[in-house]
Amino acid sequence: MRVVFAGTPDPAVPSLRALVASGHEVVAVVTRRDAPLGRKRVLTPSPVAAAATELGIPVIKADRLDEEATAAIAAHEPDLGVIVAYGGLVREPLLSIPEHGWINLHFSLLPAWRGAAPVQHALIAGDRTTGAAVFQLVPQLDAGDVFAQLRWDIPRGATAGEVLAALAEEGAPLVVGVVDGIGAGTARAVPQEGEATLAPKLTIVDGALDFSQPAVRVLDRYRGTTPEPGAHAQLGGQRVKILAAALGPDADLAPGALAFVDKRVLVGTGEGTIVLTTVQPAGKGAMAAADWWRGLRDDEPRFDPIGAAR
Repeated sequence: MRVVFAGTPDPAVPSLRALVASGHEVVAVVTRRDAPLGRKRVLTPSPVAAAATELGIPVIKADRLDEEATAAIAAHEPDLGVIVAYGGLVREPLLSIPEHGWINLHFSLLPAWRGAAPVQHALIAGDRTTGAAVFQLVPQLDAGDVFAQLRWDIPRGATAGEVLAALAEEGAPLVVGVVDGIGAGTARAVPQEGEATLAPKLTIVDGALDFSQPAVRVLDRYRGTTPEPGAHAQLGGQRVKILAAALGPDADLAPGALAFVDKRVLVGTGEGTIVLTTVQPAGKGAMAAADWWRGLRDDEPRFDPIGAAR
């Protein structure tokens, strides 16, 4: 079939490559416009744009699927649209332009975690199983009938970035299988069943760690917000990014209190401790937590509280 692919970040690239390798004709790729990256704010193509250019596929760059983008997509006369983490909504009339509409690879077991950040919210909530689903795109948010899905056990300690990378690889063959089925006329989708939960886009506020919670819950939030928007805590009013952390040993530490025990930096929580491995203080680069500890001037350092548990 003639397929238009829409996606932007790294997790969308495996599906694009799998579709190209499958023999279907990817006639165009839609992605968001180049974005400024790094300290020098250099305009940089999205990972999907870079992959499409490498594969020799025409690229349509648009931050919104407006009238102009719709016309550009329609000119390619697609049979099917495939979307993976594009970062924008597909509305009518674009939704109905391909003969078979649009399908979406979503990184959750629908109807759980509908929205922009399903993996992040699953980890924050403490889920130990997640998955991916390919469904028919409809005007309502992530509510269409499901063609195929897979379940995936979340490895202990895995961060959102690691889970997304794994699901992107696992989900790519799922997409190709559904596209094959639609082309052959054998694909069948079933309505979603169960209670829907929402996974809106995270902000930097969501990365704040509340050490009054049990250590397991603190680590769930750290994992769910790593690498984006970034887990962090305040020390003396200065933000400290928590880049690597794990469950710590039993120790008599008040919530937020820091201690250096057996060459490890521990933080007390509402129940148990966590070990800080890598941190990034405000205005500095990433460093080993032990090196950061040695530079602290406070004899009894303690992260600032952020209030009641979420």
